[in-house]
Amino acid sequence: MRYSRIAGMGAYLPQRVVTNTELGRSLGVSEEWMVERCGIRERRYAAQGEGTAAMAAEAVRQAVADAGWKLEDIDFIIFATLSPDHFFPGSGVYLQNILGLSHIAVMDVRNQCSGFLYSLVVADSLIASRRYHRIVVIGAEIHSHCLEVPETNKEVAILFGDGAAAVALEVSEEPLILSSSLHVDGSGADYLKLELFEQKRRPWITPEDIRERRQIPVMDGMRVFLRAVTEMTATSKSVVEKAGKKLDDVDLVVPHQANLRINETVRRRLHLPPEKFFHNIQTRGNTTAASIPLAMVEAREAGVLKRGQLVLLVSFGSGFTWGGALIRF
Repeated sequence: MRYSRIAGMGAYLPQRVVTNTELGRSLGVSEEWMVERCGIRERRYAAQGEGTAAMAAEAVRQAVADAGWKLEDIDFIIFATLSPDHFFPGSGVYLQNILGLSHIAVMDVRNQCSGFLYSLVVADSLIASRRYHRIVVIGAEIHSHCLEVPETNKEVAILFGDGAAAVALEVSEEPLILSSSLHVDGSGADYLKLELFEQKRRPWITPEDIRERRQIPVMDGMRVFLRAVTEMTATSKSVVEKAGKKLDDVDLVVPHQANLRINETVRRRLHLPPEKFFHNIQTRGNTTAASIPLAMVEAREAGVLKRGQLVLLVSFGSGFTWGGALIRF
């Protein structure tokens, strides 16, 4: 058997910090209202002209340097995002061109908030297959360009931020992923979505669509909240049990950073102490596919994530998609 390990990690955050004070003025809501609903106090917004692939490239460079590699050592890239630079092609091709890696293949993954976990499982499997040896997995998102308007659904606008993070995987004699579980329930797809573009419609976009703000994401917040708590709790238990471990054996939980209230509810249902859950949503917002790797980078910087630890990763997002993985960091 051949396994993978996380050899390096990297992240990139846009310079612009958007506080609740600033956002609250444009949305007509108070700072306290935002904190109470989601726990977020500030988030980062990409600059005008800054693209998803360009942000991802910075995260890749950091991850490669952290692993002690050169860019030329990468032989496969998996890029998870729900906010590509263009409707098509995927951002992977732009990333490959920015990095000057014309000799390697890139895969685009569209599993929204669960995209990083799906990509990590795929990358681990590709290394186990002996087809690839050094793979970079990236999550990168720019949400702000379709959120920063006063008429936006306020419950959506306060949640999201921009950012990118990457992990570099290489061959290991010991397994990285001890167990994993990936799920989809497409019956929930319309509860958190961006309606445009809709392929079955002609034309794709009409003046009425713009007047009705259909280019803005919509969400049934309560339905998403309740389902996220249920599935993240159940998946956390199942992946730990599948690995032959107990929840008490887990050193750290790094959940998808969608909403602090969701994560705290999951923690209480798992009967785990606060110090075993890492959160950075307070200053980053929900960066969807980037949220777990970004949290891992910052947990390591804070001295919370350490080598040898048993770490539980768990996510839930649009689709509905969700999953979990128990890893040995």
